[in-house]
Amino acid sequence: MIRTTGTGQGRLAALAAAALLTAAAFALPARAETDPKAVLETYAEIAKAKYEDSLDTAKALDAAIEALIANPSEETLAAARDAWKAARIPYQQTEVYRFGNPIVDDWEGRVNAWPLDEGLIDYVDAGYGTESDENTLYTANVIANTSIEINGETVDATEITPEFLSGTLQEAGDIEANVATGYHAIEFLLWGQDLNGTGPGAGNRPYTDFDTANCTGGHCDRRAAYLSAASDLLVTDLEEMAANWGPEGEARKSLLEGDVNAGIGVILTGMGSLSYGELAGERMKLGLLLHDPEEEHDCFSDNTHSSHLNDALGIRNVYHGSYTRVDGTKVEGPSVADLVKETDAAIDAELSAKLDTTVAAMEAMARRAEGGEAYDQQIGEGNAEGNAAVQAAIDGLVDQTRSIERAVAALKLDSIAFEGSDSLDSPDKVFQ
Repeated sequence: MIRTTGTGQGRLAALAAAALLTAAAFALPARAETDPKAVLETYAEIAKAKYEDSLDTAKALDAAIEALIANPSEETLAAARDAWKAARIPYQQTEVYRFGNPIVDDWEGRVNAWPLDEGLIDYVDAGYGTESDENTLYTANVIANTSIEINGETVDATEITPEFLSGTLQEAGDIEANVATGYHAIEFLLWGQDLNGTGPGAGNRPYTDFDTANCTGGHCDRRAAYLSAASDLLVTDLEEMAANWGPEGEARKSLLEGDVNAGIGVILTGMGSLSYGELAGERMKLGLLLHDPEEEHDCFSDNTHSSHLNDALGIRNVYHGSYTRVDGTKVEGPSVADLVKETDAAIDAELSAKLDTTVAAMEAMARRAEGGEAYDQQIGEGNAEGNAAVQAAIDGLVDQTRSIERAVAALKLDSIAFEGSDSLDSPDKVFQ
């Protein structure tokens, strides 16, 4: 039984994991108490709660953005930035649902794709350069131009609407770095470029970039239109995914109406792939190897520490089948942890402890950031203590993945494959 208590109120699946999760591949051992179907119901209910929280905080962000546009000031810009950071907290905890759930993974790039070539969207510093061999739209600056050229054709960009952003500009020219929508496009518009390298300071866009009466940066009306359209689109996209996990939603039905043992594999695929290839590898180890602030997830706002921490929390709360909502309400029920404990209590204790160790390492990294040493400073060359703090979190993620693999073996889900990363598996390739 899924319980709700309180005062009020997760790229394609790793190595085609979804295709591997067939009924013939699994034979969960008999258990005394926990019904695997009930575990899937808890997982789906937590997904619904997380995406609803993401939607609610995106609506609050949208309201703060509209207030900024209506009355540009230091205060309204700061409020919009705070609302963006708040919106990242529940959303990052959903990322554990990406891997193994094709509906989520096919959708995710619309809201959280990164890194982005920000010159597509707006003005950039001269140090950014003027062209890229890989991207003809590297400095297209759609805010400053009412027409742009995509694949040799002139495209009318007079009206900046959600439909234009999602249907025309997003991944224009089939270039993944042309990210025009989602959290990171909004982040860039609220903060601007972080020009500090691995030194202190985040982006510092002035509020007057949105003030049509005292405009800086040029084209303040179009910048405001872009920001408003991107925010509206984020809300619409999150409404779609929240509905997908509702009672009649396709993501929920796909999970609950499929083979139950394959569904347990989906949960563990999400945990292992986010832990290892995505978070430990592509989001953390790559930037640490290169000491490159361009390889941090929330690079304009210096909010990366929070996003990484909430990814780790999302992995842990899915394993334990317990999520505390933004309003303090708790959604909980039968969990994968229960299944593992009933099969091999020692593996459950081992994995539970390692999940806690990773979260503690992420929290230590976050405390450094909140104390004045941002994530991009921590990965900077020559910062031995900061590097060590980030490496400790990476080590925790890698170590917990080994225990997730042991849980997979204990449950006889042997066909599951987790996403890998050159940064972890073949680091020499990173420098080639």
